[in-house]
Amino acid sequence: MKTLLSKKYNLKLQLFSSLFFLIIGSLSSCSSNEGEGNNNSIHQSDLIVYGGTSAAITAAVQAKKMGKSVIVVSPDIHLGGLSSGGLGFTDTGDKTVIGGLAREFYHRVYMHYQNDSAWKWQKREEYGNKGQGTPAIDGNARTMWIFEPHVAEMIFEDFVRENEIEVLRDEWLDRENGVVKENGKIVSFKTLSGKTFKGKVFIDATYEGDLLAAAGVGYHVGRESNETYGETWNGVQYGVFQHRHYFIEHVSPYVVPGDDTSGLLPEIADEQLPENGTGDDKVQAYNFRMALSQHPDNRISFPKPANYDPARYELLARVFESGWDETFNKFDDIPNLKTDTNNHGPFSTDYIGKNYGYPEASYEDRKTMIREHEDYQKGLMYFLANDTKVPDSVRLEMSKWGLAKDEFTDNGNWPHQIYVREARRMIGDYVMTEHDVLGKKEVSQSVGMGSYSLDSHNIQRIVTPEGYVQNEGDIGVRPKEPYSISYGTIVPKKQECENLLVPVCVSSSHTAFGSIRMEPVFMILGQSAATAAVLAIDGKIAVQEVDYTKLNQKLKSDGQVLVLSERLK
Repeated sequence: MKTLLSKKYNLKLQLFSSLFFLIIGSLSSCSSNEGEGNNNSIHQSDLIVYGGTSAAITAAVQAKKMGKSVIVVSPDIHLGGLSSGGLGFTDTGDKTVIGGLAREFYHRVYMHYQNDSAWKWQKREEYGNKGQGTPAIDGNARTMWIFEPHVAEMIFEDFVRENEIEVLRDEWLDRENGVVKENGKIVSFKTLSGKTFKGKVFIDATYEGDLLAAAGVGYHVGRESNETYGETWNGVQYGVFQHRHYFIEHVSPYVVPGDDTSGLLPEIADEQLPENGTGDDKVQAYNFRMALSQHPDNRISFPKPANYDPARYELLARVFESGWDETFNKFDDIPNLKTDTNNHGPFSTDYIGKNYGYPEASYEDRKTMIREHEDYQKGLMYFLANDTKVPDSVRLEMSKWGLAKDEFTDNGNWPHQIYVREARRMIGDYVMTEHDVLGKKEVSQSVGMGSYSLDSHNIQRIVTPEGYVQNEGDIGVRPKEPYSISYGTIVPKKQECENLLVPVCVSSSHTAFGSIRMEPVFMILGQSAATAAVLAIDGKIAVQEVDYTKLNQKLKSDGQVLVLSERLK
């Protein structure tokens, strides 16, 4: 009996001791600078990258390859931004100027689709034959430029895992009070969860430019006037029809056709246009790049939004009545009988005019705008598939399509990333303009190349002086050849911040950004920004003082293409 009691006493003592040390250990962890589970913990590394975009990941990979510690602080749960968020039909431009880690990404896409297991819903040879001679597959260069969203995300996650990159997800910058600066440098920033991130250099790789704004760096939202930089394609561009995203035939904007007293149809702005070339605070339209499937076993019928109102699509019904028949022109094929479906035509997936406040909006207001975009676009797809005002031929074809069942599986098969085509743009010492992009001036200190057209989607939908509806803001001007992007476009003015680089919301005009804003270019600039960050850390200097000769040599040794003479074969 005594022995039994002794055993019970010893057992209680052991349990008490274990519990005591557990509590002490927990308290010790909470006071530690590295307490992983503590919302008030301090996380420190050489480089802090804010954002979860493709640029953020290439920046982090480059920093690790150069021997520096790096933390990716991502507001997003999913990595890769638009590249994994539905934009699988890559806007490449001239592929021979895409090098470095960007090309590595597209090489890994190619290698993935060499596996038979990658072709679940379609035979590889069917897509391969279709893709030869198109942007899809470049067998000689062992690259592939078109892919499914989940494949892109897998590759970005591979980059993170292979390089042992620390990523903290769902961490949102405290934009009001989170950034601490001393002597012209960011010392740290705090996220809304209470975590603090300290670094020697910081990179803002978000689409919105939240960190640069919170750090007091100058920026612009909207279109500059043509007078600002002596441009032609900036500001209001009414009557410029370079794509087929306008009303070809006359369509009445009024509830009762031809009766201006009956009020405007939904999705039309009631305002007067200033003269062409006038600047404003408006940004080009956003949408979601949907992954649709035509395989019967891998598609989900387009859902009917809870607040669905067919009247808001009356304008599209009138477009059909006018004879327009281009509904499926931007159902761009990606592997496995899927699409990257983009905006096309006068009334499509772009939610024109409903995003002007997004760049500066609070997180909650942005969420509201994103939900409104989602409701609009889901309602549009439901309208196309079901409404009797849609031509029978279109509804019949739409019945073959639906949301891809195996994409965005944690978000109702809907893309997790809205297409933020432009938001803030930094104003640095060097501002890229259409003169740089169109080859009218030489660009010095190149950190990468672009080649895509000056591309802006529509910015507003208005009533013409003649009483018809029309879109405004869409431009598409092609450069004669690829162009260099200056180092000055990714660094702020020195007096504003000495240890920040910005590879996404770069220093450029609205027109120039229309070309620069492509995902391969963001990956290129992300890598270049990280390279410059490491050189600044090693030299204990401001990012504006980095020796360009050293930067140039390192970028070229890592496969970046900086000038036309270096373009890949």
